[in-house]
Amino acid sequence: MTLAVRYLSARTLDTAPAESPSPGPAQVEIAPAYVGICGTDLHIFHGDMDARVAVPAVLGHEMSGRVVRVGAGVEGWAPGDAVTVMPLRWDDTCPACLAGHQHICQHLDFIGIDSPGAMQQRWTVPASTLVRLPGSLALDRAALVEPTAVAVHDVGRAGVRDGERVVVVGGGPVGVLIALVARAVGADVRVVELSPHRRRLAEELGLTVWDPGAEDLPELIRQWAGEAGADVAFEVSGAAGGVDTAVEVLGVRGRLCLVAIHPRPREINLHRFFWRELTLVGARLYDRSDFEKAVTLVADGTIPADRLISKVVPLTEAPAAFEALEGGGDVMKILVDCTGEAQEAAE
Repeated sequence: MTLAVRYLSARTLDTAPAESPSPGPAQVEIAPAYVGICGTDLHIFHGDMDARVAVPAVLGHEMSGRVVRVGAGVEGWAPGDAVTVMPLRWDDTCPACLAGHQHICQHLDFIGIDSPGAMQQRWTVPASTLVRLPGSLALDRAALVEPTAVAVHDVGRAGVRDGERVVVVGGGPVGVLIALVARAVGADVRVVELSPHRRRLAEELGLTVWDPGAEDLPELIRQWAGEAGADVAFEVSGAAGGVDTAVEVLGVRGRLCLVAIHPRPREINLHRFFWRELTLVGARLYDRSDFEKAVTLVADGTIPADRLISKVVPLTEAPAAFEALEGGGDVMKILVDCTGEAQEAAE
């Protein structure tokens, strides 16, 4: 038996013993080291995904850890290997899979949502989901590979090119990661964010940040891009106002990449799409090449993962960490330490 963080009902989590099955054929058992709490986890915590999750549900899919045991037929992996997990399991038979889009399989098992996740001391997953980590990469930083893979996929879906003007609406963890990945491609990036703490952090990372509550965004766009407007906008805020901003900043034939999960339908200025021949693309999840690129970006420091980690808490304090993130404040990314080291440090 191992300890796990479980979702029971809206705004109710606990830490309790959970079974740790031995790895079967083509499976591996992992000892998770660090697990990040993300926006999707918060949606589950709020009860927004009760129709999808089976309670009690073990949460977590942004992780790093080490292999403990391998099942029959598993080759190329051994105990002690540092890994992260691409938490997707597809059926290879649906129309999406047959078209080569396995990451958005129509019957996708998103591990950590549709099946037990990483926020536990032992975790058994298909060997096919493992992604190798370089030995030089600290495991706490490696926990940010998954959200970085999201950003890599988003920037790719939007087709961001060197020299293009990009606006990222929403300066949370994924928004900042998108801005950093776009900058690495060669784009001229602006981030729009209300939170003073998040604006300050983004500025410390060398990003230019606009405060939509205090600044005249149309005038800033004019000073920055003239009449041309932005080439690409990413909507990462999840707010109705963010959608409006992302549409308004775009110039002729601009591309809007929708990243945030909007739990309810939003109004959108379709006349603007008609008048400027705008394009809207959705961006969901990632494929293995996105994950491998994300490992490189975190390992080589292009993504300063350590600067994005606000706090590390023991497994037993994970429920309180969800409440802290829900309340906003001066936090960016909170990691849950599944090794016990954070608990020992606190004591």
